[in-house]
Amino acid sequence: MPAHLDPSAAAYYSTQSAFSDPGRYAVKYADLPDDPAQLAAIARNLLIHRLEGDLFSHTIATDRLHDDAETRYVDSILHLLLERDASPLPQHRNVGNRFVGVCRDFALLHCSFLRHAGIPARIRCGFADYFDPQRNEDHVVTEYWNPHHGWRLADPQMADPRLAAGHAIDFDPMNIPRDRFHVAGAAWQAIRTGTADPQIFGHWHPEDPMAGEWFVAQSVRLDLASLNKTEMLLWDIWGTGIDDYREVSEPQRDTYDQAARITSDNVAFDEVRALYAQDDRLRVPDEVWSLAPFNGPVRTALRA
Repeated sequence: MPAHLDPSAAAYYSTQSAFSDPGRYAVKYADLPDDPAQLAAIARNLLIHRLEGDLFSHTIATDRLHDDAETRYVDSILHLLLERDASPLPQHRNVGNRFVGVCRDFALLHCSFLRHAGIPARIRCGFADYFDPQRNEDHVVTEYWNPHHGWRLADPQMADPRLAAGHAIDFDPMNIPRDRFHVAGAAWQAIRTGTADPQIFGHWHPEDPMAGEWFVAQSVRLDLASLNKTEMLLWDIWGTGIDDYREVSEPQRDTYDQAARITSDNVAFDEVRALYAQDDRLRVPDEVWSLAPFNGPVRTALRA
C-alpha cells in the first residue's frame, strides 16, 4: 500500500531552503537523475570528509580544511567545486578537486539534489552506531520520502563502497535501520527515561572529546532547526544555554523534552513548525556563534 504524506509537509520538504538552494548553479542540476540512490552516489563523489584523507591516500591541504569546512550554503559549495573542476556534476571527481566537508555537507547536498527532483527531503541530526559499536557517534544523514515505504534515512557518505566496507556496513545505506541511527530526539528520550547512558552519545575528537546530555541537547536543537529547513553547521550555537552550553538546567530539560517528543522518528510536522516559530530559545536568530573548529569562534550573520 502506498504511504501517505500530508500535502503541506510534502510541499514544504520538496522545496529548497536558503541553505540547500543551488542559486545560480541550478542549471548544473539539469544532468542529475531523479533516483535517490544515484543522487547519493553523485553527492559522495563530489565531497571528501575532512577525516577521509587516509582512506583515499590523499593529503588534504590545510587551506581546504579552513575554507571548505566553514562553508554553510550549497551554492557556495558548488562554487568551490566548479572552480576546481567545471565538469558536469555526475562526472566522477578527482579526490583533490572535491569539496572538503563533514557529514552535514554530504546530507545537505544530497537533500538539495532530492528537493530539485521534487522528492521531499530533510537532513536529520543524531547519532550513528556503525562507526563504533560501543558508542553512538554524532552524525548527520538525509531523510527522504519514499512513496511506498514512507520516510527513509539515507547516509550519502556511505555511498562509497570502500567506506561502507571499512565500517562493515551490513545494511543498505539508503535505508538505515532506525536502531542504527538514532535521531537526536530519540536519543534524548532514551536518556531521560534512563534506558541509555548519556555518555555513549557524542563526538570523540582526540583533542576535545564531547559527550553526554548537553551534547545530545545541542543535537536536538540542530535537528529541530533542520526540520524547519534551517540546516546549520554542527558547531553553531544560539538561544537557551548559549552562555554555558555544556550544562543543562531543569527548565532547559523541559524545553528539550518538548522538542524531542515532536522530533523523534515520527515527526509531528505541524507541531515542529509551531514550536520553532513560537520559541525564541530554539529558533535560529539572524546571528549565531559559530565555534568553528579551524578558524575559531566567530559571530556569524546568516542570509536573510
